[in-house]
Amino acid sequence: MRPESARQELRVKTLKIDGRDLAGREDQTILNVARENHIRIPTLCQFEGLTNYGSCRLCLVEIKGVAKLLTSCTTYIWEGMEVTTNSERLVQYRRMLLELFFAERNHICSICVANRNCALQGLALELGITHIRYPYLYPGLGVDSTHDKFVLDHNRCILCTRCIRACSEIEGANTLGMKRRGVNDQIITDLDQPWGTSPTCTSCGKCVNVCPVGAIYERGMSIAEGRREHTFLPLLRIMRGER
Repeated sequence: MRPESARQELRVKTLKIDGRDLAGREDQTILNVARENHIRIPTLCQFEGLTNYGSCRLCLVEIKGVAKLLTSCTTYIWEGMEVTTNSERLVQYRRMLLELFFAERNHICSICVANRNCALQGLALELGITHIRYPYLYPGLGVDSTHDKFVLDHNRCILCTRCIRACSEIEGANTLGMKRRGVNDQIITDLDQPWGTSPTCTSCGKCVNVCPVGAIYERGMSIAEGRREHTFLPLLRIMRGER
């Protein structure tokens, strides 16, 4: 992190977002500036207090003079930048991405602990998705219920890595990781062993609280009982002297 004196030296950049004249520090991303000015850009993998990852691609934006779409959570602002966050092109991309998320794993909202408290479900409703145009993969993935307090259901995982980053960056346990690649990716604990046998897990629950869907949840929860406490990570960073 930058020392206080260095942060004060950061230059202010002026830019336009959706036609609005705005300003931000040079160390801010487009998403940072947009949120400060109450401009909504949808995300799934981004979470305040964790490093930006840019995997879900839902925060893609258009930038004047740049041919390709860029992720707003990993693109830092520059002087004179002109950004569009909501166009027909972007809406179509986001709908396609959400449909692929639903098709890749087994998301059955009516029997999920995160029903009505799910970021994936909420974005689908927001973008008016009523059906999936792509063939469902129906993977036969396992459910790790060996932990005393938590359950990991790979069928509901969207591979956003929020849990991995919270475990590593905030708790410092480095229990969670990833194996394989592409559509076959899976979250693992330690050296791909049952969660309940992990010698590194502290049972802190941070992974549960940052999960945007119903992939990681507390044991004993039934349909629609999954709740998330989303305010604690930024507070932890402040308590540790970070900004």
